[in-house]
Amino acid sequence: MNTPATMPRERLRLKITLERFRPAIWRRVEVDDDLSFLELHRVIQLAMGWDDAHLHEFRVAGLRIRLPGDWDSMFDDELSALPEDTTKLGMWLSGQRKFRYWYDFGDDWWHSIAIEKRLPADPAAPRAVLLAGKGACPPEDCGGVYGYANLLDILSDPNNEEYEDIREWLGDDFDPNVFDFAAHARRVAAIG
Repeated sequence: MNTPATMPRERLRLKITLERFRPAIWRRVEVDDDLSFLELHRVIQLAMGWDDAHLHEFRVAGLRIRLPGDWDSMFDDELSALPEDTTKLGMWLSGQRKFRYWYDFGDDWWHSIAIEKRLPADPAAPRAVLLAGKGACPPEDCGGVYGYANLLDILSDPNNEEYEDIREWLGDDFDPNVFDFAAHARRVAAIG
């Protein structure tokens, strides 16, 4: 239940698009601006279909927003970091139109997040809701954008020597063009 101190000031309509891949794989969500970036991470994971098996961070206005941990020393560039578990969206997105989310530092899945619309706060609305989407989420650990493109090339040719292995790994029901909106919407709705 929202208390006056935690009431959202507004709702944000966000379009989350996987970068550097065509046809576009995207999701549209609405979230309260009092969500933490950690909660937004969970929304993205569930909306996209990722398994939350890798490290991640947000890039907003020249800052990193991530969970603090032992891996902080992996980075030596000059970007500052904020803790995603206590940093609220409304604190850092008020003047922004776009920001980025980086998932899996090996496969480098970059997501561009556009703030499409700012709506009045609605305390009766769910804190997060999935509105739309397109395209199946790539499988984890497939090698990033280029690995996924290669995987789709293999799947398009049943005569390829790797076809059976890839089909077995993905399962017969994997279709890169299919997004199960109802299943993903239920998962997002279960957040908070």
